[in-house]
Amino acid sequence: MKLFYDLHLHSCLSPCGDEDMTPANLTAMCALAGLNVVALTDHNTTGNCAAFCKAAERNGLLALPGMELCTREEVHVICLFPSLLSAERFGAYVSRRLSPIPNNPDLFGRQIYMDDMDGILGEESRLLAGCADISVDHVCALVSSFGGLAYPAHIDRPSFSLIATLGFWNPDLGFPLAELSRHCPPGFLHRPDLHGLRFITGSDAHYLDQVADAAHWMEPPDRTPAAVLHWLSKPVQTS
Repeated sequence: MKLFYDLHLHSCLSPCGDEDMTPANLTAMCALAGLNVVALTDHNTTGNCAAFCKAAERNGLLALPGMELCTREEVHVICLFPSLLSAERFGAYVSRRLSPIPNNPDLFGRQIYMDDMDGILGEESRLLAGCADISVDHVCALVSSFGGLAYPAHIDRPSFSLIATLGFWNPDLGFPLAELSRHCPPGFLHRPDLHGLRFITGSDAHYLDQVADAAHWMEPPDRTPAAVLHWLSKPVQTS
């Protein structure tokens, strides 16, 4: 089963996420782009995942609830879950470990909670762009304890990435794969510390026009969140 995916998308709840990135608009744009499997990964929150999943189903998409966690070390990590319940429980755990620094809407934009039909439910007053008091050393096992899967985001970028922060890929962290940005620098994958590592690509869209056309695909055994997570966790096959 060949399914086109984008597992790194932001809604209007994310800092710097455009207000047009409502769950309804975002999932409709994903459908127009030819995607089949999508994930909402707002910064340090799962607050719009329920609306996103409902809107995605209406648009014929398989949706995974998720989060882009910012660790204590300022490493961004994609966290995906098989159900809303597990994602929301993880979201509550992260919420308790966020700084109470208030958001500045003039600087970062509004952080808007939405329903699946573009109705505004409220705004998040705390800044979601900060770090959670969670070490990258613990993320893989922590997310797994909530039934999910985690992997570092955009490791080729010069900021908020595992490589930029640590200086190298550390297999002892336990991540089964890593995400590359759509504009991965030439030669980056020739790094010896990345040999044998599995990669996927996400758009990291914060605006509707950043949702990429279908280009990357997976072949899970069936069309379920659990099957997608299993496909992501598979080791690299070597000859």
